[in-house]
Amino acid sequence: MLKNTETRYGTIAIVIHWLTALMVIGLFALGWWMLTLTYYDDWYRLGPWWHKSFGITLLAISVLRVLWMLVNTKPEPIGSRLERLGAKISHLLLYLLLFTVMLSGFLISTADGSSISVFGLFSVPALITDLPGQADVAGEVHWYAAVALMIVAGGHALAALKHHFINKDSSFVRMFGKTKRI
Repeated sequence: MLKNTETRYGTIAIVIHWLTALMVIGLFALGWWMLTLTYYDDWYRLGPWWHKSFGITLLAISVLRVLWMLVNTKPEPIGSRLERLGAKISHLLLYLLLFTVMLSGFLISTADGSSISVFGLFSVPALITDLPGQADVAGEVHWYAAVALMIVAGGHALAALKHHFINKDSSFVRMFGKTKRI
């Protein structure tokens, strides 16, 4: 089943969710590791190339995800009124931080007018290049938004596990295409 229903997520939403999760974790780990590289490290130039390529890919997937959400049903939320409100706020915060990280990364990479090569297949041109201190300001925003994203994503994962092990409801297993707890 590709589309969502009122009781479960469809294959497209599930694949996008887990692909996003893996890419966010991988990009954060790569970005953190890149901070330790020196000019003479082999990965000094290669690491950022991979980071930018996957970052642009994640941006495209995230835009598709938002479009998919707009045209597709969403399963009914599970939990108390307060839990549903918390889930709504945390999801909005996840999206806000995700797009903040990606757009600030784009502004860092294109501050000097250079385009971004995406896996050597095509390039994304610089759109904004003349903001004062663009690379530095965007770099600060990128780092702190990425850390905040990881913290909120960690809370998201803990909330899902709480639903599964303490509430014993189906909200966690729905992101694996199930309708009932296993």
